[in-house]
Amino acid sequence: MSVTLADVAARAGVSAATVSRVLNGNYPVAGETRSRVLRAVEELEYVVNGPASALAAATSDLVGVLVNDIADPFFAVMASAVQSEMSPAADGTGLSGQKMAIICNTGGSPERELTYLTLLQRQRAAAVVLTGGTVEDPAHTEALATRLRRLSDAGTRVVLCGRPPLPGHDALTVTFDNRGGARRLTEHLLSLGHRRLGYLAGPTARTTTRHRLEGHHAALSEAGLAGEATLTVHGAYDRASGYDGALELLRREPRLTAILAANDTVALGVCAALRDRGLRIPQDVSVTGFDDLPFAVDATPALTTVRLPLADAGARAGRLALDRETPPVGGVATYHADLMARASTAPPSRTGP
Repeated sequence: MSVTLADVAARAGVSAATVSRVLNGNYPVAGETRSRVLRAVEELEYVVNGPASALAAATSDLVGVLVNDIADPFFAVMASAVQSEMSPAADGTGLSGQKMAIICNTGGSPERELTYLTLLQRQRAAAVVLTGGTVEDPAHTEALATRLRRLSDAGTRVVLCGRPPLPGHDALTVTFDNRGGARRLTEHLLSLGHRRLGYLAGPTARTTTRHRLEGHHAALSEAGLAGEATLTVHGAYDRASGYDGALELLRREPRLTAILAANDTVALGVCAALRDRGLRIPQDVSVTGFDDLPFAVDATPALTTVRLPLADAGARAGRLALDRETPPVGGVATYHADLMARASTAPPSRTGP
C-alpha cells in the first residue's frame, strides 16, 4: 500500500497541512518541525504524487533543458551546469525547492524543438532552458516565439542559454559574444602574418554560424582584406566535417597557411586531415578552434581557440530559470569570449603543400 500524506503527518506528529507546507516550501515552518517531517518522509519513503501536485499547482517540479546533441561537449557542459542548480543548497530544506531536469535532445531539428516545447507545456514544466544556436528561418522563429509565449502564459519560466534573444519573445537570455570571439581569433592569425585563410563554418542558417562568420569578416575588413573572397566551407559541428572540410579547403587553395574551425571538435578533424596529408601544425598550417572545450588544451599541439564560459553560463541560466537570481539588466547577459593563444598557431612559413 502506498504511503500517504496522512501517514507522514502521523509519524511526524503534525497535521497533513504542515507536511504539505514543508514539502511545497510555500509557508514558513519552524526548523525543528521541518526536520521531523523530513525525517518521517525519509523513513516512510514517501513520494509526492507529481501529476496530482502539478494539477493543484500552476507548474510541476520538471525543468526541460533542450540541447542539440548531448554527446557534444559544448551542450553537455551547459546542460550539466543547468542541472546542478536544480537542487537547492544544503540548507536543511530537504525536498523543498528541488526540481527535476529533463534533457531533451533535438538533434538540431527545428520540428523536434517545437515538439518538445509542446510536450513540456503539457507537463506544466516549471521552467524551460533552450541551449545553443537556433535556426534562422522566419517561419520557425514565429512558431518558436508562439510556443514560448504559451509556456510563459502558463507560468513556465523561459531562459535562452548560448543563443541570442528571440524576436517576438522577451525570454531571459544568457548569450556569448560569438562575433567578438571570432574577430579576436582572426586578428590573432592576421597579426602572425597569415593572409591565406580558410574558414570551416558551421551549418548554414544558424545564428552561431552567422555571428562567428560576421566577426571573422569584420577582422578581415579592418585589415584591408575585405575585397578578398574568404575561402569558406560549411559543415556540421563534428570531427568528420573538420576532416573532410580541411581536405576541401586544401583542394581549393593548396597554399593555405591557416584554417579556422567552427569549433574545437571540428578542429580535431582538421588536425587529423593535415597530418594525413603530411603537413605539420603549426609549421605548415596553423589551426584554431572555438569554445575551449576541456580537451582543447590537451590536444597535440595545444589548440588555439576562444574560451566561452559554458559552465558559468549554464549555471546562471539554471538560477534564472528557478528565479534564484536577479535577472540581468534588459533581460540579456552577454559573456565575453576570450582568445586562448596556444601552440597550434604560429607565423606562416610555407609557400606550398
